[in-house]
Amino acid sequence: MPSLLRCCALAALALVALAPCGPASAQNYPAKPITIVVPLAAGTGMDTIARLYGEQLAQALGKPIVVDNRPGAAMMLATSAVASAPADGYTLLIAVSGTFATTPVLYKKINYDPDKDFVPIALYLKSPFVLVVNPALPVRSVPDLIKLAKESAAPLTYSTPGAGLMQHLSIESMKQTFGFDMTHVPYRSTPQSVTDIAAGHVNLGLVEVGASVPLIREGKLRALAVTSSARLGLIPDIPPFAEAAGAPGFEAVSWHVLVAPAATPKEIVDKLHAEMKRIMGSPEMVKHVADLGLIPFATPSVDDIQAYIRSEQQRWGAVVRKLGLEGSQ
Repeated sequence: MPSLLRCCALAALALVALAPCGPASAQNYPAKPITIVVPLAAGTGMDTIARLYGEQLAQALGKPIVVDNRPGAAMMLATSAVASAPADGYTLLIAVSGTFATTPVLYKKINYDPDKDFVPIALYLKSPFVLVVNPALPVRSVPDLIKLAKESAAPLTYSTPGAGLMQHLSIESMKQTFGFDMTHVPYRSTPQSVTDIAAGHVNLGLVEVGASVPLIREGKLRALAVTSSARLGLIPDIPPFAEAAGAPGFEAVSWHVLVAPAATPKEIVDKLHAEMKRIMGSPEMVKHVADLGLIPFATPSVDDIQAYIRSEQQRWGAVVRKLGLEGSQ
């Protein structure tokens, strides 16, 4: 009996010792450096912003933030790696609309599930596009372009950095909404697709703000609209497509969301969410983001981010399927 009592006492002590481990680990977080995995190369807009808020996050949390660039496989290399990483808050990922909303529909097989493998921390910016045309095209507004597209004997041409990307899906969405036709000319990179619009080999396209603004200012491209719901500080005279086309609610943007593996403790997710909301809402960061031609975004709650991602999955997944691109890659 004493032996049995001794065993019970030891077991009870063990349970008491183990019980606070989960909460304690969250309360003491972080105890070591945190890695943010960036699915694009160093020097990109995504990378630049990650390093900016990474510095402030490191100061707030008292531990280094390591930015790990892992480009490749349409961002799936980085995404798959973080999906299988320990859910302890020490490995985070920057995901974009393509990673979570279109890639799962476009590709026959991917090694992650955006809904089951991740929990969002902060939706912190949106990346709009500029609808640009070659200056020789006789249009100066979105209605002019729609009219020309409908009346042209031969379909107008538009370039993108590749089939299935947001630029492609956005113009296809415009075509469906307004009932005009255009021929898609896919390229392998943004610089090639933009250069050929400026050279007149292609009529128009949707281009990232950073890549288009210098050419717009030089008169090599004419901007008709931005795909965000509001005007951009870098080109305030260019109206949103929704306003220019009389299409309320139209928005076609990429977005950046910081995520963690799905089983990450809620206390850690909430702590990171609060810090990111504070950092990305500061005037300094808002200016940095806007100066890059991106849209600062006051992150909603974790639940609201999940709802937004689901709505984007439904919207763009439907476009992919309508184009017959489901499982095409």
